[in-house]
Amino acid sequence: MEQKLAYSFYLGSDKNKSKLAKKVSKGNVSGTTSFSNNAIQNAKGLSKVNKHNLRDYDNQRERITTIYGTNDIVEDVKQVYLDEFEQSRIEYNSKTRADRQIKDYFQKVCDSQNDIACEIIIELGDMDFWQDKDNEYRYKMTDVYNEQIQELSKLLPDFKIANATIHYDETSPHMHVIGVPAIDNCKRGMKKQVGKSQLFTKTLLSEIQDKMRNACIKSYNKFYDVDSRLKIKQKGRNQDINVNDMSNYREMKKKLEQEKQKLDNANKQTKALDNKSKDIIGLLDSLKPMPFNKNNSQISNENIEIIKDYIKDVTDVTETVRNVNDLNMAIKDFEHSAFEIESENRSLKYEIELRDENIKKLKDNLSAKDTIINKLKEERDYFKAQFQKFKGFWHDLMSHFQKKVSRYKDEHYKVVSDDLYKNGIFDDNDYEIANNELRKVVIPDKNKLNKKKNNDTRF
Repeated sequence: MEQKLAYSFYLGSDKNKSKLAKKVSKGNVSGTTSFSNNAIQNAKGLSKVNKHNLRDYDNQRERITTIYGTNDIVEDVKQVYLDEFEQSRIEYNSKTRADRQIKDYFQKVCDSQNDIACEIIIELGDMDFWQDKDNEYRYKMTDVYNEQIQELSKLLPDFKIANATIHYDETSPHMHVIGVPAIDNCKRGMKKQVGKSQLFTKTLLSEIQDKMRNACIKSYNKFYDVDSRLKIKQKGRNQDINVNDMSNYREMKKKLEQEKQKLDNANKQTKALDNKSKDIIGLLDSLKPMPFNKNNSQISNENIEIIKDYIKDVTDVTETVRNVNDLNMAIKDFEHSAFEIESENRSLKYEIELRDENIKKLKDNLSAKDTIINKLKEERDYFKAQFQKFKGFWHDLMSHFQKKVSRYKDEHYKVVSDDLYKNGIFDDNDYEIANNELRKVVIPDKNKLNKKKNNDTRF
């Protein structure tokens, strides 16, 4: 049976700043809530994240694995600020009067309304999937999440990762990623600044999640040696939403089931109302006009028709309600199907992009190989010409030696010929040609060259 896993990619939000949310966060040891006010807006908030992610509040780090950064998230973020913004701060101060200069950019952002850092939580597989898995199986996710960090850095180079920590002590292994969105070429203030809203748009988040989830299931299948697929992505889960919604996921599912039960009950009630309406109509039809007395009331035919019309209206309304409920369910089914198709299209689009990249690489490789081949052909033609030139030179040289040594008995050339032979420059064949005018000077063929190449330094 094919295994399907859920994938979650959550970005911390600052949408809800209610007093209730702030009150609840103070009462939690981790400093977080299930509300949407968990954005990292200052040093205090960053310290709370440090306590939660690294378990500083209960000193339970044995099942916490930090794969990027150190055991101090606050210092990790400050280091990113130094690496990314310090040069820009110095340049800004050099052009700005003293009373407007920035002494500490990290502190300046803390004092502003902007987030000083962002938290992304990545999770593969829900509680139901992981509940029967042992620790050895769980800890393999370190390799998977390591590749997620690499993929995130590649897809979002402007999101400077400060720390990445995996939690194995909860219902499912998940990774907390802390980073700083760095925006360059700003027109006002420092040239390079923190800019969450500029970087994390809804469109970008949707695209990033699609690519991250595809990369994640590939990594999982690689390290676990399986062939699993992802569950259909839920609508809206790629947007800027609460990072702690994961803890309420099962509660939300229960509420959904409760709503479905309410819908079923409503349909039953409308059906019962239909039956009662039929009974009332039957009762009214059985009524007969009778004289008025003190114990009985007379209902006119006109009033009966009015009541029947009312009941008809009630019947029509209940039928409308039933149709609306049915339509609502149909719309939900249609939305789910449409979203499924959209998700598949995005997955296919991503696969096409990967293939296009591979095709481009192959084309580039072919182009490079063609260049190398053309260069080798040029070199071949050059050496071929040089070899032809050398063969002509050898023929002329041996003819000249033969004429001088054999025919004219020139002692000088004889001495040279003997010396060349002695030093292995002339072989037996060459020496015989030089000393015997009856030998015909023939340009060596390829076979002769191949036989002589091991001991003939000229070739």
